[in-house]
Amino acid sequence: MNIIDIHPHIVSDDETRYPPAPLFGKRSDWSQERPNTVESLIAAMDEAGVAKAAVVHSSTTYGFDNRYVVDGCNRYKDRLVAVGSVDMLADDVPAVIKGWADQGLAGLRIFTGGSTKDFDPSELDNPKSFKAWEMLAELKLPMCIQTGPVGLPQVRMLAERFPAVNIILDHLARPDVLDGPPYANAASLFELRDLPNIYMKLTPRIFGDVKKDKASAGTFFPRVVEAFGAGRLAWGSNFPTSPGTLGEILATAEQGLACLDEDDRAWIFGKTAQKLYPALR
Repeated sequence: MNIIDIHPHIVSDDETRYPPAPLFGKRSDWSQERPNTVESLIAAMDEAGVAKAAVVHSSTTYGFDNRYVVDGCNRYKDRLVAVGSVDMLADDVPAVIKGWADQGLAGLRIFTGGSTKDFDPSELDNPKSFKAWEMLAELKLPMCIQTGPVGLPQVRMLAERFPAVNIILDHLARPDVLDGPPYANAASLFELRDLPNIYMKLTPRIFGDVKKDKASAGTFFPRVVEAFGAGRLAWGSNFPTSPGTLGEILATAEQGLACLDEDDRAWIFGKTAQKLYPALR
């Protein structure tokens, strides 16, 4: 199986050339405790058997400065593509997006909260951001959104308003699955099933959550595939933010998805990524 990871991160060891300037003013702990250069990522991929990756810019290290993720991925164009972040509310955001795309950026990400800040989805439905979405549609670039259930109404609005933009929800939008089947607490997630441009990342967070309380991998992942189809699901390691080696993170995902058939796993571990990021084909 051709395994592709759509959610690793990289951090430079050269803070003079790539100075930290974290979004919201607080740098993430992981980026200081477990920094991972692009060279380290390639070595980890080789060891784990991961063929290619869409590398997600670390907003909690560099804010909107995408230089390291772009420079790093451009050094390994046969294996990596870069996913960056921009100020969606800036007056010149269309030109900024076009500029980064010309340098090799293959997609964007909105970080509405997470490890360093509570979720605030207000940016998502701010009309000032719509010109950025129009540019994404023009350039055929996907958008990753880091949010929780609180932001899903805004996600629906964006998916309906910009149907030509593929939207990828980081960490499966962090659903509450602890109630177990039929997973009523995750209803707001499954309600997005009718939107063909909504995609989901399966990352270590969900593989951990399905081992808790009444949840299980064998009941949850088939439910997600039934709702969205494996062609709208993709694996992301969150390495090195999530603890463990890349190989260990992959093994956990493979174990969790063993309940699915081979074709579904082939989509989740590679083919969906290639659909979202054609340069990974």
